[in-house]
Amino acid sequence: MTSRGPELRRTLGVTDAVVIGLGSMIGAGIFAALAPAARAARSGLLPGLAAAAVVAYCNASSSARLAARYPASGGTYVYGRERLGDFWGYLAGWSFVVGKTASCAAMALTVGAYVWPGRAHAVAVAAVVALTAVNYGGVQRSARLTRVIVAVVLVVLGAVVVVCLGSAEAGAGRLEVGASEGVGGVLEAGGLLFFAFAGYARIATLGEEVRDPARTIPRAVPLALGITLAVYAGVAVAVLSVLGSGGLEDSTAPLADAVSAAGVSELVPVVRVGAVVAALGSLLALILGVSRTTLAMARDRHLPAPLAAVHPRFRVPHRAELAVGAVVAVLAATVDVRGAIGFSSFGVLAYYAVANASAWTLDPAPVARLTPAVGLVGCVVLAFALPVTSVAVGAGVLAVGAVAYGVVRRWRGRGRR
Repeated sequence: MTSRGPELRRTLGVTDAVVIGLGSMIGAGIFAALAPAARAARSGLLPGLAAAAVVAYCNASSSARLAARYPASGGTYVYGRERLGDFWGYLAGWSFVVGKTASCAAMALTVGAYVWPGRAHAVAVAAVVALTAVNYGGVQRSARLTRVIVAVVLVVLGAVVVVCLGSAEAGAGRLEVGASEGVGGVLEAGGLLFFAFAGYARIATLGEEVRDPARTIPRAVPLALGITLAVYAGVAVAVLSVLGSGGLEDSTAPLADAVSAAGVSELVPVVRVGAVVAALGSLLALILGVSRTTLAMARDRHLPAPLAAVHPRFRVPHRAELAVGAVVAVLAATVDVRGAIGFSSFGVLAYYAVANASAWTLDPAPVARLTPAVGLVGCVVLAFALPVTSVAVGAGVLAVGAVAYGVVRRWRGRGRR
């Protein structure tokens, strides 16, 4: 390790790790994902949320066990490499970096859409530049800012729940639970809603910056996931009780529309501000996670070696952070948020499929293998239940990554002769 120069500093405790996980999960997803999920599943929205939660729990459990065993930056990239072989680690890292880079662009564009719809792309680029600068100053600074963001978002979401459930417009009859669009609709909704759960991996990818990772990470991951699930369930029930699945699926800003329908239109601007803050929190944590996986892949020469540099003062992977920020800024200036979200979901589910397969190898006992088995099957099912375009683009990008791996490996083999 000393030959790599300066190393990352272990400064994050359980609270910091939980906050970073919450900042990744309780983000813009809950403000935006409910409507497309309702369009896919209608009365199956809540079962879809449950399906996403089960898969997320299995993934979180597998990730926590692996992170305690391998407390290094890179998350499933490291786990797949150590447990399954170099190719599977590379494929997980490729899925994460490409998929989460798309997520970064989607979150930045969400900020732009709420702040200044007519100049959404310009605002998105400015947000990326600002948060990249924050991350450059050190992970503790990022953790402090994330703590403020999480507090604001939780207050806003709590207000939405109280206003909706306390409204005269709320009705238990709107909380229909079924599968009016079939099992396929429920699973598609689960895949879309999973996008909002996927942030707990950020805790694992920061493994080299966590104090006592063998104890901290297994405690922080389920705590962050449990809090997020409780918040999401409360918000989904509250919004459905006012709008119903029919009203929800036609909404472009479901939480704002819900408080307006509940008769408290004064709260709408507050909800919009909350959406912006939530998207900023997600973007901050996403850039952190993508840059750390980029660092790990650069160390192994799967990405350009200079990206593995750690800043001697701030102890952050500064070149990786700048590179990720630059790519995300370009995407935020050019892409459509809808395509970015669908592609990101496919990539993230592929990433967690490798995590579960890696956790399967930790313990041969059937009971120990049950959770990663359910997680692996769940990831595959939800990934292929996504819209056809998302599946096609996602599978194509994974294939490109696999081909690139083979070409580079063959080139290196010739160079050693």
